[in-house]
Amino acid sequence: MGKELLPPGNGDDPAAPVDLKKALEERYLAYALSTIMHRALPDVRDGLKPVHRRIMHTMRLLRLNPDQGFAKCARIVGDVMGKFHPHGDQSIYDALVRLAQPFAMRYPLVDGQGNFGNIDGDNAAAMRYTEARMTEVAVELLTGITEDAVDFRPTYNEEDEEPIVLPGAFPNLLCNGSSGIAVGMATSIPPHNAAEICDAALLLIDDPEAPISRLLDLVQGPDFPTGGIIVEDKASIREAYETGRGGFRVRSRWHREDQGRGTWNAVVTEIPSGVQKSRLIEKIAELILARRLPMLEDVRDESAEDIRVVLVPKSRTVEPELLMESLFRLTDLETRFPLNMNVLSRGKVPGVLSLRQVLREWLDHRRDVLLRRSRHRLAEIEKRLEILAGYLVAYLNIDEVIRIIREEDEPKSVMMERFNLTDVQAEAILNMRLRALRKLEEFEIRREHEKLSEEKTQIEGLLGSEQRQWQTVRWEVAKVRQTFDPEKNPALGRRRTTFGDAPAHDLEDVQQAMIEREPITVILSEKGWLRAMKGHLSDLSGVAFKEGDSLKLSFHAQTTDKILLFTTGGKFYTLGADRLPGGRGHGEPVRLMVDMENDQSIVTAFAHDPNRRLLLASTAGNGFVVAEKDMVANTRKGRQVMNVKPPDEAKLCVPVSGDHVAIVGENRKLLVFPLDQVPEMARGKGVRLQRYRDGGVNDLKTFALADGLTWQDSAERTFTRSREELAEWMGDRANAGRLAPKGFPRTGKFG
Repeated sequence: MGKELLPPGNGDDPAAPVDLKKALEERYLAYALSTIMHRALPDVRDGLKPVHRRIMHTMRLLRLNPDQGFAKCARIVGDVMGKFHPHGDQSIYDALVRLAQPFAMRYPLVDGQGNFGNIDGDNAAAMRYTEARMTEVAVELLTGITEDAVDFRPTYNEEDEEPIVLPGAFPNLLCNGSSGIAVGMATSIPPHNAAEICDAALLLIDDPEAPISRLLDLVQGPDFPTGGIIVEDKASIREAYETGRGGFRVRSRWHREDQGRGTWNAVVTEIPSGVQKSRLIEKIAELILARRLPMLEDVRDESAEDIRVVLVPKSRTVEPELLMESLFRLTDLETRFPLNMNVLSRGKVPGVLSLRQVLREWLDHRRDVLLRRSRHRLAEIEKRLEILAGYLVAYLNIDEVIRIIREEDEPKSVMMERFNLTDVQAEAILNMRLRALRKLEEFEIRREHEKLSEEKTQIEGLLGSEQRQWQTVRWEVAKVRQTFDPEKNPALGRRRTTFGDAPAHDLEDVQQAMIEREPITVILSEKGWLRAMKGHLSDLSGVAFKEGDSLKLSFHAQTTDKILLFTTGGKFYTLGADRLPGGRGHGEPVRLMVDMENDQSIVTAFAHDPNRRLLLASTAGNGFVVAEKDMVANTRKGRQVMNVKPPDEAKLCVPVSGDHVAIVGENRKLLVFPLDQVPEMARGKGVRLQRYRDGGVNDLKTFALADGLTWQDSAERTFTRSREELAEWMGDRANAGRLAPKGFPRTGKFG
């Protein structure tokens, strides 16, 4: 072993101290950069990641052009892995398969033969069974690669060379999109329509300062391979393209299909990109079984080559838009596709670019490719002109040239000296075939010389004029635009994703549509335990409670109802009846369902009726009327309605009906006064309803004076006092009232 191979210290102590923090930082940074640069982020110029670029390059080397035969994918993957991409064969094959899937790529780069998977999420066949070749789009990406259009670098084992970027005549980044997750950053770019992208690029060439609004007149938004409808508003679409960050709500395309006799089905014909159809249908079926979609009876997959998912409603009275709205909320029939244009700018710097910047960098790349190809062609022309000039000398002196070749020992050096030829010219003359000595060849050489001289002048003019360079780039982009023209090539060029507005359905209606309507009996115990028993029960004698607890109140409701709770703190809380705990156990404490203060208790609970008004009263005798529709609270914290300060607290909440209020205090004094003396408020302390020397309110009731005031005694006998009989208790609000009439219940309640 040579001395230079021995570890320090003559091999006795091979370990060397390393700063762990610094070492970890260096290694993690190297890993992060490798992931960002060589795996996850696409290059803005050709829109490809290294694995895709290597697949394209390998297919070109294998001459798998669109007009040639197919080759086994195993052959392609083997070449990619062995020469360029030192990673697993399955990851390479997965990347190759995706490039061939028409439901994954808006413009596939690979033409696949065999089973390449489907929109249901089924995998492709093994690579030994499938075959592939390039598409016309891939050819556009590679055009000019042999003409020094791009730089090459050594492969991982330095045995070969691979392109750093492809010439990219096709705007692949925006047209096919890209997605990937790197270290600390990610990219997500939806596919777009090629004709629209080319139009925007042409606009930028004509007017480099064109505002984003003009670009967005041409690029309306993404164009997904599976179609769908974008329901994003124009302002957020503009912001997304301006900043490079945003998102698009994509909905399935559907229509109502009449079945005769008033019945109908909803038929889905396009689903959002990236959604697996089979998984989507499974999810809908699960929701039907879980009774989360009460308006939907059944779902059927009748798809063949095209998509056809049939949704059968429960009845003909179901509103189609409402049914679909509930499905959009609960399933992937509506998805959000994020936009995060995080790409490698100039192939080196990761950054989030706007639509204008992406187009600008692609156009600058196309100009660089044009200049490199032009210089390459110019060098070839100059080399050929040099040879042609030598040929002309040979034709003019053909006899002397033949003599030199026949008689001289070193004919090359003699010719170079005699006719003042270069080494290349002399070598070309010596390599000429005898049949080329015909007289006709001289005319052809002169014609070729003139033609190449003219082309040389044109290229030199192009290289010297930036305006002519952009004119040429414009011609190239317009040529690509023609290939994907929606009118000339509707199958490939026509826009598949359209735009629409999401129907403005009331959120309340949609949420109600997602709940199956069933009768329930809501039971609240004295200690605040709440539950819902199935059905409308009339006999609650068999209902069990925890030890020391008993029934406080019960009422009938539907699972689609909202349940309002009113507490002694003057707050209203809202619970969905469908989310109440079942009646098998003792239920759950209300305090677990809402954020209720510990020193407060529930006054009452009832099913919400938005058309009703309520009269609230506190212990001290203050009160006001509220509209019940304004009492619904959307959070656990509830809605503060009645302002009370301890020791005063909210005590009564009764529905308003009639035109008068009867109120009785703990002192058994009764007062009757007109209801219109009580103001209607959204929140507050209220006004004085009855005055007390001590004690507070006991009960109150609203009634129609014409019908008289009724109450029930402990034996459930009903008593009614007419308008005339109530005369001595009639008065104005805030009076003390008089002792209740004979026969009024001892409890002081109206019953």
